[in-house]
Amino acid sequence: MKTRLGAVLLLFLVFTGCASTKSNIAFRDPNMDFGAIQSVAVMPFTNLTRDTLAGERVRDVFMTMLQATGGVYVIPPGEVMRGITRLNIDRPASPTPEDVTKFAKNVNADAVFTGTVTEYGEVRSGTSTANVVSLSLQMMEAQTGRVVWTASSTQGGVTTADRLFGGGGEPMNATMQKAVDDLLDKLFRK
Repeated sequence: MKTRLGAVLLLFLVFTGCASTKSNIAFRDPNMDFGAIQSVAVMPFTNLTRDTLAGERVRDVFMTMLQATGGVYVIPPGEVMRGITRLNIDRPASPTPEDVTKFAKNVNADAVFTGTVTEYGEVRSGTSTANVVSLSLQMMEAQTGRVVWTASSTQGGVTTADRLFGGGGEPMNATMQKAVDDLLDKLFRK
């Protein structure tokens, strides 16, 4: 009896050790007055995934959920692209501090967000599949272009329940919303 219980416990630990969890990596500049930020611009995200539209999809969800908080005004994507074109910024997904200060002044933003989508799509473990989203964001202040906040989050993946009982995890949209919600919690945490 003890041998079976030990074997079941060992299998449980092995399976749960492989499940994806959200990461809690974040940096927040203690000298920055985040309450002074009223409008933000979100640059196009860097996409390191096989899905060519992942960066645009995650950026759209992030902008919508950030605007929905009511904490800041999010400059519309058309205005962001107009500012990028006007200033001829070569790499809008990873601008220099000088690009950030010029761009923020041009579009009237107090801060600029950039992001990188590192995972987006289906992952497989054995016979089970599930969706996963992993992204990193950073916020730069408009006056100096320095990074004042950065965080990353990974959500989704194959869980122990998926492995034991089957199933395909949550839909991609729900997984993406959880990742963005995790990042917004980190941003607005005091």
